[in-house]
Amino acid sequence: MVFLYFCIFSPSALLPQSLIVLACVGAVGLGLSLLILAVYLVCLCCCRKEIDEDTKRPDTCCVTWAAVITGLMICSAVGVGFYGNSETNDGVYQLTYSLYNANHTLGGINNLVTGSMGNVETGLKQHLERLDEIFSTRTDYLQALRFMQLMVNNVIRELTALPDINKANVDLAAIADQTAFIEYYRWLTYLLLLILDLVICLALCLGMARQSRWLLITIMAFVVLSLILSWASLGAGTATAVGTSDFCVSPDKFIVNQTKDFLSADVAHYYLFCSPNLPNPFQQSLTICQRSLTTMQIQIQGLLQFSVPIFPTAERDLLGIQRLLNSTEFSLHQLTALLDCRGLHKDYLDALMGVCYDGVEGLLYLSLFSLLAACALSAMLCAIFRVWTLMGSRDKEYDDIDEEDPFNPQARRMSYNPRRSNIHSFCSYTSSVGSQASLHPPPQSTSNAMQPPEYMNQSMLFGGSPRYENVPLIGRGSPPPSYSPSMRTTYLSMTDAQIRHFGTDFQV
Repeated sequence: MVFLYFCIFSPSALLPQSLIVLACVGAVGLGLSLLILAVYLVCLCCCRKEIDEDTKRPDTCCVTWAAVITGLMICSAVGVGFYGNSETNDGVYQLTYSLYNANHTLGGINNLVTGSMGNVETGLKQHLERLDEIFSTRTDYLQALRFMQLMVNNVIRELTALPDINKANVDLAAIADQTAFIEYYRWLTYLLLLILDLVICLALCLGMARQSRWLLITIMAFVVLSLILSWASLGAGTATAVGTSDFCVSPDKFIVNQTKDFLSADVAHYYLFCSPNLPNPFQQSLTICQRSLTTMQIQIQGLLQFSVPIFPTAERDLLGIQRLLNSTEFSLHQLTALLDCRGLHKDYLDALMGVCYDGVEGLLYLSLFSLLAACALSAMLCAIFRVWTLMGSRDKEYDDIDEEDPFNPQARRMSYNPRRSNIHSFCSYTSSVGSQASLHPPPQSTSNAMQPPEYMNQSMLFGGSPRYENVPLIGRGSPPPSYSPSMRTTYLSMTDAQIRHFGTDFQV
């Protein structure tokens, strides 16, 4: 924290090596996370022991609450990440929009300067050369042409003295295009990472609910991938935020150093500060050009008035010079408006607002998202490891159950297998299946003669067990079997040894 504070609030001491160190924060955090996870996994495997029914429920409850808390942390981190991603995108969009506006302004300035230079160098000189041939016999007219040629040279010299902003125009367009390209893929990468974290939360809930091993394995793989991406984004976001903050502390000095090859210091300061106290570096050149054009307009008006009656052929060239002068003067007015510092200074301030406020704020929120997501994903991996061990313990307990246990639900389901052909009933235990037809019903005793037949309910007789539901009838066409109280007493009086001895024959 001290190093980060020093880097942010002491940008003069910030070096490229410091940004590299900040970028390595993600790698250090990833290494610590993997180390902690490895230690936890080793401790979980070494300290694993049998747990009884009393302690199983609290452990499961703790794991469930841990998974819920990590899921809520990830959802909160995703919300922070969406806000930070949107803020960063808005800041970069404002930067590129300002760069394109400044590029348009500089392009207009370049076109006006080039057009004015073309009009003066080619058009005016051609007309003046033809007029020099026409007025060869008149010395006074030739002096007027020489004076106009001097004015043309002044305009060319002053336009050439203007700074060559063509290179600045190309650089701004390239920076804007490259920034927009990088921002699109940065925004898309963070959006996919946010969606991946949400999908991991939903898949974890589904995996814990269904107790599916293959789903937990898939979740662990994606959690590890998201953990690596989170720590990498934390390093990249932190380094970018600190570097951008360093630029925002002193942006004027950075721009002056970048444009010193093709812009003088006074021109750069004029556009960066746009103060009324600063003189316009183009004012003298623009004034000389305006005065020279006005002087030539006066000379052309005089020649049209006095020379055309004597030299009618000179009217065409004089009118051509007048049209070029009007066009050049109009372009000069537009150039004066574009060269004013207010337009470019506004674009500069808008770009700084986008980068230094929305951009830096969004990067800080994205760094917070990466940190929260990395911590929550590490805790989620620990919870998944614990769920895996609980599932293994539960499977081991199920494997220890005896299949011949009459209270085992699995054995009871096996007793309903319709493919089993050898089925014995309690009434036909002493006889084979083939000799059931020769059995005679037992004689009724006198003591039971007056008693009504008792059709015993299976739930009452055998405690709810459907074991004797499909008892075959003795003989054909006989009514349902009657179970007397003596038969019930005989069955209930069987010892445990007899039940173990005859247990497999009584299964249906």
